[in-house]
Amino acid sequence: MKNWMKKLAIGVALPGMLLLGGCGAAKSGGSAGGIQERTIKAGIGLNEDHPEGQGLKKFKELVEKKSGGKMKVQNFYSATLGDDQKMTEALQGGLQEVTIPSTSPLVGMIKEYGIFDFPFVFNTEEEAYSVLDGKVGQELLKKLPEHKLIGLGYWENGFRNLTNSKHPVKTAEDFKGLKIRTMQNEVHLDAFKKLGANPSPMAFSEVFTALEGKTVDGQENPLATIKSSKYDEVQPYLSMTKHVYTPFVFLVSKQFWDKLSKEEQKIMRDSAKEAGKYQRDLNRKENEKALEDLKKAGMKVNEVSDAEKEKMKEIVKPVTDKYAKKFGQELVDEMMSEVEKARKE
Repeated sequence: MKNWMKKLAIGVALPGMLLLGGCGAAKSGGSAGGIQERTIKAGIGLNEDHPEGQGLKKFKELVEKKSGGKMKVQNFYSATLGDDQKMTEALQGGLQEVTIPSTSPLVGMIKEYGIFDFPFVFNTEEEAYSVLDGKVGQELLKKLPEHKLIGLGYWENGFRNLTNSKHPVKTAEDFKGLKIRTMQNEVHLDAFKKLGANPSPMAFSEVFTALEGKTVDGQENPLATIKSSKYDEVQPYLSMTKHVYTPFVFLVSKQFWDKLSKEEQKIMRDSAKEAGKYQRDLNRKENEKALEDLKKAGMKVNEVSDAEKEKMKEIVKPVTDKYAKKFGQELVDEMMSEVEKARKE
């Protein structure tokens, strides 16, 4: 009789213990199953009309659809949550869930990301994709978790071109004396100095005012950014230098990521990838349209010949050689091998 009562007590208690254990797992996240009610704060530096802004809208749609509306994404544009650096730090501190900065600001944290700042490495977007989506790009994503970040892939900022208020830049000599706003990035700074320009690093949100007030003569950004930021209103000259291809990297707070179930992580990963493909396609179309719109707006646009680009590349070669040693010669060689392979295909 006593044994029977004991078994009954265990039988009654066990489901309750399992239920409590299940609740604990759900709270801690990570290995827990299912989809919970969640709010994801996502911020970028560019405005809503930019292809990156449109890509973020697509990400929001996909996450909310795939989660049945349980996971909600709040989008913030135009650096309302701070610049790339501040938002990345907010992710590390668990104060924000998603941001999609250029890779350049990450160099201070993970030096190897500096390989994407080397001038005149890529001739086409496809060459860049082969590196970003291949072994080199994926190995760099694996370095993020130790810095409290998760990388879900690369979106496209695109080829950077030069605008200024002084004169067309057709040759390497035309850079001399120009005060150009750049990102706070040592490769960019040294490369422009080597070309004879005076680089002036500043936050993206301050650039329009600096151009308008002639604090700087020019800046360099992809066409879609030049158009969406309305630089044509304060910059008469646009030179198609295509000197650097800049990717965006899709970042998630590791603190937030670790709370997600496997199912929720898959929703985030799949949505970032799908929205990224949409964003890349849109970015290329928008760049073509932006160029025509900027011409119509009155900007004087000039091409830069392949021969002149080769001269510029040769001038900045000591800079790339210097930083190849710093970032890892083996990694740089692997990147260039991928580029050569892509050119042959």
